[in-house]
Amino acid sequence: MIHELHNIQFISATPAKVWEYFCNPKNLNELTPPEMHFEIKGEPGPMYTGQMIAYRIRILPGIKLSWLTEIRHVHEGVYFVDEQRIGPYRLWYHEHRLTAHEGGVLMTDKVTYSLGYGIFGEIAHWLWVKRQLKHIFEYRKKKVTELFG
Repeated sequence: MIHELHNIQFISATPAKVWEYFCNPKNLNELTPPEMHFEIKGEPGPMYTGQMIAYRIRILPGIKLSWLTEIRHVHEGVYFVDEQRIGPYRLWYHEHRLTAHEGGVLMTDKVTYSLGYGIFGEIAHWLWVKRQLKHIFEYRKKKVTELFG
């Protein structure tokens, strides 16, 4: 089954400042809950279409997974899309959009994802994955507020 997660956050900063922060893959660590032990492999430079970003995350105590995403689309200052190539999901397509708004920026995320694994994937989704994704985005929202005011 395919699921969607939507998140919208107002950021009180200029579009250029917000874009500069979010288009730098190195900042992913700061936006990820510490218990996930997020770790980027290598030194990814500025974002570009076709860029591959490899990292490791801890999904449960003692269980770390490798994840490889490709930056599929970039429209400078407006949006970018990352898509999982290797990782825990059968499908992961994450759209990040920045829209100038009075006094700042509206940041919109839309994640389209599927675990696969039939009924077992759906059970895992309802018991754990859905809650975990919500936690990750709530953490990120809090961090973004701290960073940008």
